[in-house]
Amino acid sequence: MSDVRWLSADEQQVWRAFITAVTKFTEHLDRQLQRDSGMPMAYYEILVALSEAPGRALRMSELAAVCQSSRSRLSHAVARLEKEGWVERRACRSDRRGSFATLTDVGFAVLEQAAAGHVTAVREHLFDVLTPEQLRSLVEISRAVDAGLTSECAKVREEFADF
Repeated sequence: MSDVRWLSADEQQVWRAFITAVTKFTEHLDRQLQRDSGMPMAYYEILVALSEAPGRALRMSELAAVCQSSRSRLSHAVARLEKEGWVERRACRSDRRGSFATLTDVGFAVLEQAAAGHVTAVREHLFDVLTPEQLRSLVEISRAVDAGLTSECAKVREEFADF
């Protein structure tokens, strides 16, 4: 335990403020999407990722990576989106093990309707409460945290590459 770098009182305040803000913000966005569009944020993120992909389609493995989701969790979500008629899944012709998820026209229309409320909530609770300087700092901080986590994930993948 002596090698643990405990948080100072100031660091503890930073950590708690950060985690509280991120949690509340994410929960607010999820509630807004559920209330206004009948979908959780995870489904919205899948629809957005597909809408931005060429041909509105991605391999399931790519979609999982883009959405920061496990393959099993994504597969379950896509199955629910298929039932709604928002996404179609089809086998990959070149690799029988893989499959593609494709955003349907109905799914795109649902996404368009959901986007207005979602963007309004993001604007009101993020962009409108921060100064331009704070926004620049936020993007720098976010990229630094992401880079640190991305390099950590790469190390883990390297360690387990032979398994």
